[in-house]
Amino acid sequence: MRAYFGRRYAVSASHRLHTEALTTEENRAAYGKCNNAHGHGHNYFVEVLVGGAVDPETGMVVDLVALDRTVGERILQRFDHANLNLDPQFTDRVPTTENFCQTIFDLLCDALPAGELEYVRVEETENNFFECSAQPVS
Repeated sequence: MRAYFGRRYAVSASHRLHTEALTTEENRAAYGKCNNAHGHGHNYFVEVLVGGAVDPETGMVVDLVALDRTVGERILQRFDHANLNLDPQFTDRVPTTENFCQTIFDLLCDALPAGELEYVRVEETENNFFECSAQPVS
């Protein structure tokens, strides 16, 4: 039987949605107010869902303390109160929340202390959320 454990984390970060591949007008049309030259910030909520067998000794899919340590080291220390545009992950990619979500997934995928990463969900606003999973897109 497979069980799941999910955890939420808060990350405050800024970004500017802009690409050199588009003209100034095309950037404005594509990204609207998110293309502001000074950038803008979000208080993101990041959900991480881990799935796997329940360890017969501990009764857990993943140790909460170990998961918090991994997410803290790989995600929170790196991105909390940061400008995403300045991170090497976004040197050649626009730091949209879709790309941010994929980056978080990739950074955690092989680093979990136990279980498998099922999905990462990033809430950008109360109305906007983004999700990445290991499942192929159909």
